[in-house]
Amino acid sequence: MTNLIKVFQSRKIASLLLLGVASGLPLFLTSKTLQAWMTVEGVDLANIGLFSLVGLPYSLKFLWSPLMDRFVPPFLGRRRGWLVIMQVLLTLAIAFMALQNPKQALELVAINALLIAFLSASQDIVCDAYRTDILTEREMGAGAAVFVLGYRISLLLTGSIALILADRIPWQMVYLCLSGLMLLTVGFTFFAPEPADDTHIPANLRDAIILPFQEFIQRSGIIRALLILLFITLYKLGDAFVNNMATPFLLQTGFTQTEIGAIQGGMGLIATIIGALLGGALLSKWGINRSLWIFGGLQAISNLSYFILAQLGQNQPFMVLAINIENFCGGLGTAAFIAFLMSLCNHKFSATQYALFSSLLAVSRDILVAPSGVLAKNIGWSWFFAFTIMAAIPGLLLLPWFAPWNPQIVNLPRPGLDDFEQN
Repeated sequence: MTNLIKVFQSRKIASLLLLGVASGLPLFLTSKTLQAWMTVEGVDLANIGLFSLVGLPYSLKFLWSPLMDRFVPPFLGRRRGWLVIMQVLLTLAIAFMALQNPKQALELVAINALLIAFLSASQDIVCDAYRTDILTEREMGAGAAVFVLGYRISLLLTGSIALILADRIPWQMVYLCLSGLMLLTVGFTFFAPEPADDTHIPANLRDAIILPFQEFIQRSGIIRALLILLFITLYKLGDAFVNNMATPFLLQTGFTQTEIGAIQGGMGLIATIIGALLGGALLSKWGINRSLWIFGGLQAISNLSYFILAQLGQNQPFMVLAINIENFCGGLGTAAFIAFLMSLCNHKFSATQYALFSSLLAVSRDILVAPSGVLAKNIGWSWFFAFTIMAAIPGLLLLPWFAPWNPQIVNLPRPGLDDFEQN
């Protein structure tokens, strides 16, 4: 217990909390928060749904992640140097959003949002690598937990407080205020210690690009590797459909921005945090495989709450219940999913391999859900939420291939998790 307390008191862990805030800050500014702004401005629902495509950089970040592994900025070291560069550019890009107007120039809004997403995805690459490099094996659990906590605090700021502010000041001013918060994250990076060991810098760009993918395929086998990559893409697809259209649905149902900000961005995110923490605790008892089955099933079934809300209409008590159920179960699924992604990484190539896996997660979150606005417009909200339940099934059907309920013991490395599960 004393050693655990010392871990949480370390400067490294405090830094990860702050860097989690920095990592989460830009995400909603190109998705949920931007969707609310466009909905209020009267942008067509189909266009709002298509705006999920501006998140394309999150799906493609593995393409340039080797560059950030290979090259070292001339200041603050390999990790912190890249972080400062991305955070300064993000501050400017978010501030530029204050000059936009979705009703008059939607194309400029899309270009600006795409730039923010690219810089945010680049910051995530470095944050994931920094977390891997800075933590010892004993600190990994605490480090991952506080990073997620910081990330969720940012989502609370950009998904809840931003909407509440938007009922009182123009949306342009909201984005200007958020750019100021982004500027503060530069100070977080200066506070964070730089990892001392740079021995894992690839010798050349070819090694940085080829070896991480080659190692994963050789370790898993080509068929199993392809199934794993497909599973990563599909596991949270149903959840992604709901998240992409929840804000427009609630606004069109008659709820105010303040109500949505307080419940969805406030209570909902707290429910997600509780779900993730509980999921982490249960995962240590059940293991990754069973957790993926149980939490994935609950994640799919939770979409029924939005289906029922679509029948009830503007019912605030059930709106609170629906948001909290969906977010809590989503948090459970996230806990199992992140542990699964960590288990796939070889520590020698964790930055690029994790970038690949998280890029595939972003495919479902940003690209596969792009037609969601057109779908909801054509079939109605009730059938749309019924469809989201069906969309969660293909990912679950893949589980027996590589995550059986009663797994046989195989000699596959699971860096960072083997010792954790034995405790």
